[in-house]
Amino acid sequence: MADHDRSYRHIFSHACVVEDLLKGFIHEDWARQLDYTTLEKQNNSYVTEDLRDRIDDVVWRIKLLDGRWLYLYLLIEFQSSVDPWMAVRIMVYVGLLYQDLIKSSTLKGGEKLPDGKLPPVFPIVIYNGEGRWTAKRDIADLIETVSGPLAGYQPRQKYWLLDEGRIPDEALPDIHNTMAEIIRLETSPEPEDMRRVIARLVQNLAGPEYASLRRALTVWMKRVLLKRLLPGEEVPEINDLQEVETMLAERVEQWTSRWEQRGMQRGMEWGMEWGMERGMQPGEAAVLERLLLKRFGSLDESLRLRLNTATLEQLEVWTDRILDAARIEDVFESH
Repeated sequence: MADHDRSYRHIFSHACVVEDLLKGFIHEDWARQLDYTTLEKQNNSYVTEDLRDRIDDVVWRIKLLDGRWLYLYLLIEFQSSVDPWMAVRIMVYVGLLYQDLIKSSTLKGGEKLPDGKLPPVFPIVIYNGEGRWTAKRDIADLIETVSGPLAGYQPRQKYWLLDEGRIPDEALPDIHNTMAEIIRLETSPEPEDMRRVIARLVQNLAGPEYASLRRALTVWMKRVLLKRLLPGEEVPEINDLQEVETMLAERVEQWTSRWEQRGMQRGMEWGMEWGMERGMQPGEAAVLERLLLKRFGSLDESLRLRLNTATLEQLEVWTDRILDAARIEDVFESH
């Protein structure tokens, strides 16, 4: 399991984080009917047919106030690209969860299904990629629409999405919500903003009952967050949130200065490359125009415009095509 997978899994294996997720972000009527004292993490590992464990998923269950169990399936996406078939995956994983519950209920000493019925499941996808999540959230939207009796045989399965990058800071719950602080850390552009969030976490999670969560957050910050936000920087050994806060307080000015210098250097390098290319472009375009006139006899204004606005690389490609082109259009068409 990759470091970032393991780190997220450890964080969402703490009941208080799941409770803050439900209380702070699920604004639906049924979410107000939950008994948070009954939160239980399930230790099962669901295996798909190709034998790959869903080790990056966390399954919890919680009782509604009427005593019925509700299963929460947390699927945490670490990839930066959007999976357009997520709704299909969710349906498969819920099916695997149900299969496991059925199997467990038939074993001696296993927990029986009340009235022989399966419990409801609330699938949650937590996405922390850079781009906006655009995938359909109901498998019904991925199936070709049919009418009449056949429509009744088509599946429906929705999932709830938390797209961290699309939540403005002012819309996040108050500062005592750990899930909200995790999102602030993942979306904070500056080390100083991170330091303020970590300082609040140090205060809010000071009790001995939070020792395991503090350690999980520290490992996540070192292995995932700081590596992503401080590429190329050597991160010292840290063992507690307080040490993370202290380290940022000591080094934030130094790191910020380095970032600015690197940004200026990259800008200068890009400007030099761009200037050299634009300086060579008119000459290359003029040469190509002469070759085209000699080979094909004429050149309309639209093609002259393409020559004058093309990149140096594109001009070189077009020049290579002249010898083999039967028509002037063959030079410019995409291959």
